[in-house]
This record gives sequence, C-alpha cells and structure tokens, in this order.
Amino acid sequence: MIAEPRISVVIPVYNEESGIEELLARLTGVLDQLPGGPHEIVFADDGSRDRSFAMLEQAAARDPRIIVVALSRNFGHQAALSAALDYTSGDVIVPMDADLQDVPETIPRFLEEYRKGYDVVYAIRVRRKEGIVMRASYAAFYRIMSYLANIKVPINSGDFCLMSRRVVEELRHTPERHRYLRGLRTWVGFPQTGIEVERAERFAGQPQYTLRKLLQLAFDGIFAFSVTPLRAATVVGFSAMGLAMLVAVYALCVKIFGGDPPPGFTSVILMNIFLAGVQLLFLGIIGEYLGRIYEEIKRRPHYIVRQVVGRQVLAKPDPETHYDVSSHA
Repeated sequence: MIAEPRISVVIPVYNEESGIEELLARLTGVLDQLPGGPHEIVFADDGSRDRSFAMLEQAAARDPRIIVVALSRNFGHQAALSAALDYTSGDVIVPMDADLQDVPETIPRFLEEYRKGYDVVYAIRVRRKEGIVMRASYAAFYRIMSYLANIKVPINSGDFCLMSRRVVEELRHTPERHRYLRGLRTWVGFPQTGIEVERAERFAGQPQYTLRKLLQLAFDGIFAFSVTPLRAATVVGFSAMGLAMLVAVYALCVKIFGGDPPPGFTSVILMNIFLAGVQLLFLGIIGEYLGRIYEEIKRRPHYIVRQVVGRQVLAKPDPETHYDVSSHA
C-alpha cells in the first residue's frame, strides 16, 4: 500500500492575471480535500508584463503553500515549467497550465492510478475546444511525432500529468536546452499510463502560445527525439539518382532503337528546380540540427531566477540548468 503522497502542483505563468483568482480558488479547493498534505503550489512567472506576479506574490503572502519563482525575463513555456519543477519538494508533481484548460479536478483521478504503482499518469486530451484548424494541426503533429520519434510518445498527451519524485529527479538532470518535457517524460521510462481527460476551454484572456511558438515546440519535439529527417536526405538522394538513371536508360533506348529522344530543355529546367528545392530543404534540416548543437555547447542555463517568493525551498536546483540571483521573500 502506497502512503498518501505530498503533492506539488507546478504552473508556468505568462500574462494570466485575468484567470489567476479562479485558478487559485479551484486548485486550493481540490488540494484541501486531498490527504497527505501539506501540499504546495509552485508558480514560475515567465517574465509576465501584466499584474500576474503581483497577484501571485499577494497569494503567497496569504497561503504558505504557494511558492512563486519569478524569472528574469520570458524564457518560454518549457523553461518556465523546468524552473517550477526545480523548486518542488513533494512526493508527486503535477504540471499544469494556468489557463484552466487543464482541469484541477482531474488530480484525484491521477492519484488513483499512482496508487496502483504508476510513476507517470498523463492526461489524454479528448473533446478539445480549439478550432478545427488547431485540432487538425495537433492531431497531425502527434501522429508525425509518433512515426518519426525513436520513443513512443503518447498521442494527444500534453504536459498535464502526475509524476513521481524519481521521475522528476531524472528530468531535472537532463541537460537539453531545447526542452520537450512530455518527450523527456516518456524517455526516462518507469511505469506509465494515461487517462482520458476532456480538454476545457480557456477560462479567460488570450492564448499565449502563438503559431510560431507552437511550431517551435513541434520542431523541438521532432528534432530532439528523431534523426529520421536527416536519414530522409539519403533516401531522397538515392531516389533522385535512381530516377535520373531510369530517364537516362529510356533516352538511350530511344536513341538506339530509332525515334526522337525526349525534348530536354523543359524537363532539365524542372528537374534542376526540383533538385535545388530538395537540396535547400535538407540544408535547412541540417541547419536545425546544427543550430541545436550550437545552443547545447554554449551550456547557458535554462533560465535565470530574479526572485523567489514563499517559504525557503527544500529542493536544490542544478547549477548546470539554472542560475539564481534571487532574494527569498
């Protein structure tokens, strides 16, 4: 029988002032009903430009369970989520978004699976409320990722999940700068399972994940866990060579056995344009991998902490992955 765990809920925040009060009310209401406390909520403010940090600071002054890690600027969702993970002390950790699309009332369901012996319980998103274009894009990405990646990333599973402490410790020691945490979560292994969770509508405000940021996250996922795009260059190269040889054999046969060889100008121009496009495409893919190598060898920290509000944290962040110039409030 697994003892009742202490829960750390980790939430990256960027310009979410319109939904913070509702988020705190619902989340604390859920945690108040769960045994094994005192639980904690760790917010990572990712350089918000609205009143998000001030509101969280006030909440931390009222509730000792709340910790706020303020970053020195906007480092991105995955870096902010990594920062929050670094400052947890619970037995199990639940990452979720601040917009309430990840429903806090799901946490007891996660715990039911955890008690069965699973180290990771992830949410499988069903009945999403986004527009048809976004839903189609998400569906296409997860299937492409599943096909290309060298690990089996669950389809339609986001960052919303429950992870045991040993899984989080392994994640904290992964040094990648371009982080795709749901992929790393799968990569570390341990018993994992998923439960279907209806994806709620955003409670308030505007989505902070732009199309550019979503594409960047998709590229980080694919390039971090697959070399298939590089190998595709070899396949396309051999295919182009084979096609050229077939055309050459055809032209030679026509010349030997009589008849007019195929006219060359248009076909040559089209073939050159096609091959030039293929070359530029794969140069771009190679550039993506080289760019990531360049970022990795610089070994800059994932994030820089400006201030930590709340109790003195028990976790000790890895200096390889973060830099702390904070003063604890």
